[in-house]
Amino acid sequence: MPIALTPPPVPEVKNLKNAKAQPTKRKIICFSDFDGTIFKQDTGHVLFDTHGCGTERREALDEQIKTGERSFRDVSEEMWGSLNVPFEDGFKVMERTLEIDPDFQSFHKYCLENNIPFNVISAGLKPVLRKVLDKWLGEEASSRIDIVANDAHISEDGSEWKPIWRHDTELGHDKARSITEARREAEQECEDDTIPLIVFIGDGVSDLPAAREADVLFARRGLRLEEYCKQHGIPYIPFDTFADIQREIQRIREEDERRTGGKGRPAFFNPRANLWRRMSSQTAVPRYVVMSPTREEQTIAWSEALNNLKATTDAQAAQGQGQNQSPVSSAPAVQGHAVPHHVQSAA
Repeated sequence: MPIALTPPPVPEVKNLKNAKAQPTKRKIICFSDFDGTIFKQDTGHVLFDTHGCGTERREALDEQIKTGERSFRDVSEEMWGSLNVPFEDGFKVMERTLEIDPDFQSFHKYCLENNIPFNVISAGLKPVLRKVLDKWLGEEASSRIDIVANDAHISEDGSEWKPIWRHDTELGHDKARSITEARREAEQECEDDTIPLIVFIGDGVSDLPAAREADVLFARRGLRLEEYCKQHGIPYIPFDTFADIQREIQRIREEDERRTGGKGRPAFFNPRANLWRRMSSQTAVPRYVVMSPTREEQTIAWSEALNNLKATTDAQAAQGQGQNQSPVSSAPAVQGHAVPHHVQSAA
């Protein structure tokens, strides 16, 4: 009989309300991708290559996502659907294959000691991610990490693996929406109109929607997210291990306290992310992106919204031509990302 292996539900981002322990310190909330970031390998790829469609087919499907031929959600359903292995047997291959970042456990301890909520945000399956964290961190430490990801239905005999998507979008899980919801909740808990600082940690282009919502972005050195940031002038901080992230966050905390006293707008504030957040959830794409979106932005981030907003922009442009007005003249000016002096960005 089919069973769902998802652990009992826990309130997501449940630690947002704990930041009052240090009233003079700004609330900092960390979000991190899982596959390729906390762990060096991709949990799904390990399963697909060993017990599913195989490496060659999986790579062909990945290419269909990159070219825009098929949506991430559509391809992911085929990949997960190719599995035919009981959950516990599938986990055994992950135990043999996965490698955790050597400094992640120390970083997580740092977050706990400094009242910094740490959340995993992933396009993967929650029961898989929770099982992995339980194994590598221990159940007590794992329980202190909220996982914002897709649920899953997995049959007892392993013949059916079916994602239960978090959002009804082409991505299945709109990471940007999840971070925005967490930010709004955190802002409601802040006093004196203090704005929380959002940190995002990732490695791939699929992290771009969430990365744009962050005030401080960490990109794993040498991988696709860093390459994309360089190509498109997106400020970021490169890292090799979570020890680098810990040092930078400590420095940012100290600098913010010195410059703002932990009040009002963060010293390291991303106006572009906040412009993005002011748009509605259905049209959350700035006009300057709509006018010339890259292929990956169209494929990865809000393709439907891009098309809808592009049509509106074209209509306004036609109207504006008759009035000698620019169709984008009313768009807010985009400022530079207020980040540390050594943060990498394209020249």
